[in-house]
Amino acid sequence: MSNGLTIALSKGRILEDTLPLLAAAGIEPTEDPERSRKLVLDTNQPDVKLVILRATDVPTYVQYGAADLGVAGKDVLMEHGGRHLYELLDLGIARCRLMVAGRPGANAGNGTLRVATKFVNIARRYFAGQGRQVETIKLYGSMELAPLAGLADLIVDLVDTGNTLRANGLEPLEHIADISSRLIVNRASMKMKHQRIKALVDRLGEAVSEAGTARPEH
Repeated sequence: MSNGLTIALSKGRILEDTLPLLAAAGIEPTEDPERSRKLVLDTNQPDVKLVILRATDVPTYVQYGAADLGVAGKDVLMEHGGRHLYELLDLGIARCRLMVAGRPGANAGNGTLRVATKFVNIARRYFAGQGRQVETIKLYGSMELAPLAGLADLIVDLVDTGNTLRANGLEPLEHIADISSRLIVNRASMKMKHQRIKALVDRLGEAVSEAGTARPEH
């Protein structure tokens, strides 16, 4: 195992918010990730590379050692289960809430409810922990449509402002978790490259604090 570091980053908002923190820690890509077609980017540090992935793939790449470190939302980590991963740092970026939502009062009653979500593992654990029976339906987009079309009683989804819910006659009903992006590491990499990773984590921690985004773990 080389002493170089490979960091897996999620596309989109998380990538945009992570790059300034990495820059503050001394790591900058040599090409603009938004314009480059490359999936593996070199950085100003010869032995540090960035891998740009779909958010849901980041924990898998880190788990199997294809990347030493990664940045992923807490929602993705909760759904993945986090095996063979250590969560090192809350970066305090891409914040939102994971909520149960639906029409007002849709979560009341004792019968089996249908819940549409892409977070099927989280939803099952959450409702099972409350002793409530639900049938989960996996969807990938436009969760708000499911209650409107009669496909599901409830949805489990990320909520930022709540404007989309309200525009469709829905509302947040139950809070599952506060979400932000976390720095994760492969367990073997943490052992083999401990000093290198610790130094990076320390620099990132300083960058998070200076950005005023530090917050306690949930």
